[in-house]
Amino acid sequence: MARGWESKSIELQQSDVPDWETKSRIALTPEQIDRDRKRQGLLLSRKRVEQQMKASSNPQYQHMLRQALAELDRLLSQLES
Repeated sequence: MARGWESKSIELQQSDVPDWETKSRIALTPEQIDRDRKRQGLLLSRKRVEQQMKASSNPQYQHMLRQALAELDRLLSQLES
């Protein structure tokens, strides 16, 4: 019985694999890998800045964070085009 639960758990974990991980199993060019890596880094940075904006009450700091978000968005759109 324990093995049945274990195999189902593994199946669930495999079905939860993010799309970008399954894409990496497909043969990608070094340029595509580099672009995907940069995109993931920018998305993580953007998420962090958004979290900092929610936690901050200082208007000057929020202004700086909005500028950082705009720059990250610019870099993301530049990377995707």
